[in-house]
Amino acid sequence: MLRSVTTLLLALALPAMLSACGFHLRGAASATGLPEGWRQLYLATGNPNSEFSRDLQSRFSANGIEWVERSEAAYILVLGPERFSQRNLSINSQARAAEFELTMQAQFAVRDKEGNYVIEPADAVVVKQMENDPRNVVGKAEEIRLIQNEMREELSRQILRRIGFHAAAQ
Repeated sequence: MLRSVTTLLLALALPAMLSACGFHLRGAASATGLPEGWRQLYLATGNPNSEFSRDLQSRFSANGIEWVERSEAAYILVLGPERFSQRNLSINSQARAAEFELTMQAQFAVRDKEGNYVIEPADAVVVKQMENDPRNVVGKAEEIRLIQNEMREELSRQILRRIGFHAAAQ
C-alpha cells in the first residue's frame, strides 16, 4: 500500500518539477518566441514541393506560424534551394573512403511587405560526419538518405530559430 502511494506521488510530482524548471519538448510552440506580427508569413521559393520546403512549412506551422497569401503576409520568407555535398575525410588501407563529411545548406532571407530586407540573405548550414563501409554500399546509401532527412529538419529548425531571435530583438 505504501509503495503504491509513493509511486503515485512520484508520478504526480515529476511532471510538476519538470514544468517548474522550464523544461519543454524540442520544437514546442513556446520555443519560437515570435511576436504576433511575425505569425503570418508567405513562403517564396523556387520549388514549393521539395522535401525541404514541405519540412520547413510543417515545422513552422507546428510552431504557430500561419502560411498566407503574399498580399496578406506581414513578412515574406525567401528560401533558396537546399544544396547537399559530400566529401571524403579519410581513406582506408585500400584507398577507399573511410569517412565522409556531409554538408547541407540553404540560403534564406526575410522581406517586409514593401520588399525591404528585414533579415539579409544568410546561409543555414548543417555538417555531419559518417563512417563508410565500402562492402555495404546499399546500406550506406540508405544511411546517407536518412542523414539527409535529419539534416533537412535541422536546417528548418535553424531557420526558425534565427527568425525567432531576430523577431524577439526588434
